[in-house]
Amino acid sequence: MRRRLPFVVLVLVSLALPACTVPVGAGNQPTKQAVAVKKPATAPAAASHARAHRRRPKPLPPRFYGRVLPFTHAFAMQLKQTTWHPGCPVRLRDLRLLTMRYWGFDHRVHQGYMEINEAVAHDVVTVFQKLFQARFPIAEMQVANPYVPGVRDDPRSKADFTNGFNCRPVVTAVGAAPRWSMHSYGLAIDVNQMQNPYVTSSGFVYDVFARRYRNRSLHLPGMIHPGDVVVRAFQSIGWHWGGDWTPDKDYMHFSVNGH
Repeated sequence: MRRRLPFVVLVLVSLALPACTVPVGAGNQPTKQAVAVKKPATAPAAASHARAHRRRPKPLPPRFYGRVLPFTHAFAMQLKQTTWHPGCPVRLRDLRLLTMRYWGFDHRVHQGYMEINEAVAHDVVTVFQKLFQARFPIAEMQVANPYVPGVRDDPRSKADFTNGFNCRPVVTAVGAAPRWSMHSYGLAIDVNQMQNPYVTSSGFVYDVFARRYRNRSLHLPGMIHPGDVVVRAFQSIGWHWGGDWTPDKDYMHFSVNGH
């Protein structure tokens, strides 16, 4: 899913609570100490908006930070209003919100958010710690957009997200399939959707601006290739890559069972 989801109150509520586990650190081994994450600043007053807009935000330190936030009532309510609905194959209580730092395409450190199944939450943090240490660029990490049956995203969208849980069917370049996606269980992640598109066996790519990336002989920032740091990081927790599928390829997709 490609549309931008507005920033939600649940992040502010959740960040104020203690973490369950925090793999974090600049080296290869995570430490148990958490680095405090400041709440996002409120919007500037109208009179000073133009001046504030020109100022670049204070850069985050080049140290990995990953946190599995505890399940809260606010998080459950937000899930019910966005990516979860009755009939989903996973319970609300089995989902968790992650907040993690990542390197952007602008060579700066950013803070992102992802919803994932509790059973794999800590493993997922270790994966993105490895990507951070390798400075693998991520365009934008955010929670997924709600899936609307029968409505396809704009093929000319330039959205380029990395996200996890979304209660929806399998979605291919030619439309939805009649079965649950592993994203519906919180057991799959898409990484850089534009640079790593779904490519059918005939070479069709739905998103117009992703079509240049069907040429996998290119080695452009954010692309994933066999045996690279992204594939190895997910393999280290037993996950499988959609780039190994045949005949179609889903280069963005990683999941617990390979589907």
